[in-house]
Amino acid sequence: MKQTFTNLDTGIKYMLLSSLLFGVMGAFAKLCSEHMSSLEVVFFRNLFGVVLVGMTLMRSPLVQQGGRPLLLFFRGFMGFIALLAFFYNIAHIPLGDAMTFSKTAPIFTALFAYMLLNEQLSPLGWLGICIGFIGIVFITQPTGLSFSKTDILGIFSGVGAALAYTSVRELRSYYDTRAIVLSFMVVGTLGPLVLLLLSEFLHVNALDFMLGEFVMPEGVVWLYIVGMGIFATLAQYYMTRAYGVSKAGIVGAVSYSSIVFSVILGLMLGDALPDVLTSCGIVLIIIAGIMAAKGK
Repeated sequence: MKQTFTNLDTGIKYMLLSSLLFGVMGAFAKLCSEHMSSLEVVFFRNLFGVVLVGMTLMRSPLVQQGGRPLLLFFRGFMGFIALLAFFYNIAHIPLGDAMTFSKTAPIFTALFAYMLLNEQLSPLGWLGICIGFIGIVFITQPTGLSFSKTDILGIFSGVGAALAYTSVRELRSYYDTRAIVLSFMVVGTLGPLVLLLLSEFLHVNALDFMLGEFVMPEGVVWLYIVGMGIFATLAQYYMTRAYGVSKAGIVGAVSYSSIVFSVILGLMLGDALPDVLTSCGIVLIIIAGIMAAKGK
């Protein structure tokens, strides 16, 4: 029993540290966005990851069955598009709001797992999904049925990530975890390069979240890029450690602390304090995410 509580305490500490590191990663991404397009920020974020995962492959080759290349590409593509939306919002809305939108992913994952994988969802889970949608309305505060561009992209950052996570459940039976991660990072590195080339010929304001001009970083911007890559990698590492030593439901609930850290870091970077409705929406989404996870 004592060992169980020790593991629980360690898992919570790891997840709190991971959440803080994810918040710092977001802060560095916001700083990068002041000097380059969100498309270029996504490129450097994933390039850093490709190098790190590639180094692990040199030490230990992949061990896997394979056989689902289209689903593997789908996982990478959806993760890439979701990240584009997330980083665009980091550049244009408060960091805490952008992080909250991304944390709707567990709510949509529970829904997609029920619809696509026939996973059961209890009444508690359905209630969590309903509360989550109410929280989204509180944050977006739509005028009639009209949502702003950042609201739509924010919701999609959660939906896209949820589709990527749902596909991972199927892919785990066929591929090494590193191959699944690499599918996302490779698409997230090559995709921006293609879009940067297309941006020379396309000039559509509605698509500015996926278009941009390449600007060679200079001076302190390189520090922001390296910081973003290092903190993202450390956050992923400690999150994995957290799930490895404690119950998924508990550390998953603790992971919502990243929203609190992001709000604080955003204020330090000049973001406005969330209004009452937005604050209520953030709280509802945190509650909904926990309920949806427990209701599966």
